[in-house]
This record gives sequence, structure tokens and C-alpha cells, in this order.
Amino acid sequence: MAKKAVATFDAKAGAKHMVQVIMECTEQKASGDPGMSRYITTNNKKNTPERLERKKYNPFLKKVTIHREIK
Repeated sequence: MAKKAVATFDAKAGAKHMVQVIMECTEQKASGDPGMSRYITTNNKKNTPERLERKKYNPFLKKVTIHREIK
């Protein structure tokens, strides 16, 4: 009986480029209003080395605004 080749997946090998990033509301930061809307997400730095920019809901302003990655 011949052995079957089994493909193995190393979770750590694929995850080494994934980092957690904090996204902060740009509109609220510029206006100086109290409070700060922040989201935590993951980003693959190998595929997207530039900073993330997404539209997310800001509960302080009660509307969707642009959130950018901060360091």
C-alpha cells in the first residue's frame, strides 16, 4: 500500500505578516470634539504595506466617517 502525500498547513507561517492595527477617526480628531472613535483590526503587511483607510461608524458623531491607521 502506497503512502498518500498529505499537505500540511502551518498556521504560524501564514500569520507572521498579520499585525494588529488601531484605526482612529480623522474627522473627530480634526474637529477637537471630546471622545475618540477607535477600532482594532488586523492587516497583512506583506500584501498592503501602506496605512489602512476605511469608512467606519463613529458613535460620538453618530455617522460614518473615515478612520485611518495610527501607530
